[in-house]
Amino acid sequence: MPFGLKMYKSASLFWFIFVLLQLMGIRSFLSKPLAAYVVRQQRKWATRPVETQQKVFRYLIDKAKQTAFGKDHDFSGIRTHEDYKKKVPVHDYEDLKSYIERVKAGEEDVLWPGKPLYFAKTSGTASGTKYIPISKESIPYHINSARDALLNYVYESGKGRFLDGKLIFLSGSPEMHKENGIYIGRLSGISNHHVPSYLRTNQMPSWETNIMEDWEAKVDTIVEETLGKDMTLISGIPPWVQMYFDKIVARTGKKIKDVFPNFELFVYGGVNFEPYRAKLFETIGRKVDSVETYPASEGFIAYQDSQKERGLLLLLNHGIFYEFIPADQYFEKNPPRLGIGEVELGVNYAVVMSTNAGLWGYSIGDTVQFVSKDPYRIIVSGRIKHFISAFGEHVIGSEVEGAMKYAVSRHPEVELVEFTVAPQVTPAEGLPLHEWYIEFAKPPADLAAFEKDLNLQLQKLNSYYDDLISGNVLRPLKIYSLQKAAFQEYMKSQGKLGGQNKVPRLSNDRKLADELQKYSI
Repeated sequence: MPFGLKMYKSASLFWFIFVLLQLMGIRSFLSKPLAAYVVRQQRKWATRPVETQQKVFRYLIDKAKQTAFGKDHDFSGIRTHEDYKKKVPVHDYEDLKSYIERVKAGEEDVLWPGKPLYFAKTSGTASGTKYIPISKESIPYHINSARDALLNYVYESGKGRFLDGKLIFLSGSPEMHKENGIYIGRLSGISNHHVPSYLRTNQMPSWETNIMEDWEAKVDTIVEETLGKDMTLISGIPPWVQMYFDKIVARTGKKIKDVFPNFELFVYGGVNFEPYRAKLFETIGRKVDSVETYPASEGFIAYQDSQKERGLLLLLNHGIFYEFIPADQYFEKNPPRLGIGEVELGVNYAVVMSTNAGLWGYSIGDTVQFVSKDPYRIIVSGRIKHFISAFGEHVIGSEVEGAMKYAVSRHPEVELVEFTVAPQVTPAEGLPLHEWYIEFAKPPADLAAFEKDLNLQLQKLNSYYDDLISGNVLRPLKIYSLQKAAFQEYMKSQGKLGGQNKVPRLSNDRKLADELQKYSI
């Protein structure tokens, strides 16, 4: 039996009983013993991280020996991680594209035995549309990881009442089409097809609404469908959930807590929640618990397993072998590729994955930092290609978000909608600088003081930026306040409004900044 699927299958009896009791209307009652079981199983692999990853590695190599990729890269001769690094280079999508095109054409045993069940269709920048394989071995982890994130919350908090109400996930369309025996669709849509039938009565919105492509019309229809319902769990990317909440407030004139009095849990992923937290909770009217997840088309990477501890539990037994490249060495000719036992706390690493869907040495473009080794927990720090280093400062996403969090804490009246940062190398006058494009829901009472706090905190977080400011190479950052709905209008103009689309937090060029300049107040 494939490593990692043993727990999945052994839980089948629990799930059979769980289904029966859910049909009897007592989901929350059984969730607690089931949560205890899942957490016990989780601890078994989390306390043996190196051994767990070695078993995953061995399984992946053995399983794929006879694939085209396995033969091309001599998987039969791979015994250790060192062997693997010599035979399998780090790949991006373009490097694997020739193999993926063969799979798309219907060829079997190319990257993984047989054919994938699905291709998750995603938007790329350099590569255009990308098709990420999902196999019969990997799909259970995509589905069960979201379940286990909720069960960890139930186990620690003792709260399960949210399971008895209505739940919603603001996502893209679940519609798919089939090519050469493989279904193609968005990851959120693929996952939608695996929602158990006994939860369909709880799930919102309706299928007809969910397949709508016009995001604004879709959210308007979701508002219509959910008003008057007992919404207890709401999930989605924070800026799009905020859009949904704003439409409800505009429609009802009430806070979300008064519209959905039993709303208990907010589940999110894809972006850092901190810049949105204050405005979201102000719209709700009270604090609600939240659970962060880290799903990707390439695999479900991590989830928040505790309300008390910082970071997300890295899922080391979920069919993914991880390598980590120090971000400051990523663009070297032969950068180090570290296994889980070699990472250090607080270092910015690019994530490289080899998966049970046939991705090998695949750089997903994200960067993470470890905040714990017992168990291994991470925070997502940004994108390896999303940084500002026009002057050698190499400012990353977690630093601009950290600076923004500090500035907002110093100016509690401030509520953010969205922001992004770009360098200005050739200003009309004065020294070069960083420009921050910010849409405020509630602006600071003193913008100059807010700007100063933001700049000073970024200096504290990034020593290179501090040196450039102190050495009069750069002048302090400048804020451009944007009109209401500026980011929504920009995303709409790019055909990327809603779903899983996100605004880059920072860029090393002016493309996004120059587009946003037209919305400047």
